[in-house]
Amino acid sequence: MKDDLKHECGLAALYWLDEPYEKGGAALEEPENVAGLMPSMLLDLQNRGQLASGMTSYEPDRRQILHTFKDVGTVSEGFRMSHTGKHASILEEYTGRAAIGHTRYATSGEEDDVRYAQPFERQHGRVWKWFSLAFNGNLANYTHLRERLLSKRGYHFTLNTDTEIIMHTLAYRLRGERMPNLAKVMGGLARDFDGAFNIAFLDAAGRMFVSRDPTGYRPLCWAVQGRLFGAANESTALLNLGFTDIHHLQPGEMAIVEEGQLRIEQYAKPEKPACCFFEWVYFSNVASEIDGQGVYQSRARAGRILAEMEDEEIGDDCIVVPVPDTAKAAADAYAFHVGAPCMEGVIRNRYVGRTFIQPVSTREKSAKSKYTTVRSLMQGQRVFLVEDSIVRSLTLKTLIQQIRVNGGAAEVHVRVACPPIVGPCFYGINMSTVGELFAPPFAPTRYKGDPTQQMLKKMARSLKVDTLKYLPTSALGDAINVPQESLCRGCVTGKYPSSWGNRMYRRLS
Repeated sequence: MKDDLKHECGLAALYWLDEPYEKGGAALEEPENVAGLMPSMLLDLQNRGQLASGMTSYEPDRRQILHTFKDVGTVSEGFRMSHTGKHASILEEYTGRAAIGHTRYATSGEEDDVRYAQPFERQHGRVWKWFSLAFNGNLANYTHLRERLLSKRGYHFTLNTDTEIIMHTLAYRLRGERMPNLAKVMGGLARDFDGAFNIAFLDAAGRMFVSRDPTGYRPLCWAVQGRLFGAANESTALLNLGFTDIHHLQPGEMAIVEEGQLRIEQYAKPEKPACCFFEWVYFSNVASEIDGQGVYQSRARAGRILAEMEDEEIGDDCIVVPVPDTAKAAADAYAFHVGAPCMEGVIRNRYVGRTFIQPVSTREKSAKSKYTTVRSLMQGQRVFLVEDSIVRSLTLKTLIQQIRVNGGAAEVHVRVACPPIVGPCFYGINMSTVGELFAPPFAPTRYKGDPTQQMLKKMARSLKVDTLKYLPTSALGDAINVPQESLCRGCVTGKYPSSWGNRMYRRLS
């Protein structure tokens, strides 16, 4: 699949209900403008996308019942949060009793194009056909769906994104003279779509839903405090807003607000669960919980497992150094169990974004300025560098050179709290081709997920480190504390949980 179809995002939703939800917690103070809370929620989802952000608000007493604001850049940049007057003006113009929001990143060629920013709004004279949606995930059968629609008379696409496919498919299922049932609409979409598709939907009739796909690839949680309903990919976005009783949508489940009332409904039969393990390993905020499992605890368990595998002698000249920031929990646990001090020998430049989710055009330049090494800690030491994952290896190779040259380390040993990434992701993370990945050239023909000693030695030589160890694929379930078979492990085994995922991998192999 083409690189420009791959994007991971964050979505959020808020609604001021007509009356308190019976299962909700203690009431929050009534906000003057529910949509005004959206930028702060999106800030807590900034880790999921830095290239664009936006929101659609619903206000029935306004001529523009649905009103969409979006712009390229971070949330602070897009919503002009550093300019008090401009930010206040945006919140006043887009005031509403309900809102959906989105943060986005994408590959090169689209990063400066505001047309790709979400939510996508489709206007129509009928209020239930006038809607806006935000999407998190990726459709593995995007090309098939696009060709199928183009084969029908009169269809045309202006963008190269699966979000447009979802918008057109939703519009088709909302046709007719009567307002359709939203659960049936989503049930129809689920039969067509293969892949990850969390959706936040809001229409001009005042109906909202947030839905999680039947396989549960991406996380999605919800909460109610008094009359305020909220939903987001990350539990931290709800917790920081004041929600206390946070729930996780199950695969194939949706939260629907209709006529000011909230209900939770199963729209599709759950399939065999395949939640993306990479959410725990790297992508999600370390303070979040996914389906009841804490991200921090999962990373710490991975560090403990790496320590139990350690066969290097640990002496007084050894220090453990985490690659900031997502490897910190794993490094702390690893250091505790091997009996070596964990020190911040690498300092991250906070003004350089995540290179993994940056466009290719800026990734290499950012990697060189991303970290500063602390020579006084590392000079003459045997450094055990703990990393959360290795995808393309560009940033890691640059850092290793800095540790040796600038840091003066005597030895560098890399420990990775994730198995080797040997396959692309077809479900929403920017790892779209085998050729751009670090591990595949070193993997044997019948690789099953756990690297051999010979494979590790070759990889270590390529990285120019003394030794290299990965978390075995067989240990993922123990680290995350979920059944191994409930995780999507396609990128570390080459075996995907959906038919189109396997079909796409065979085309690329």
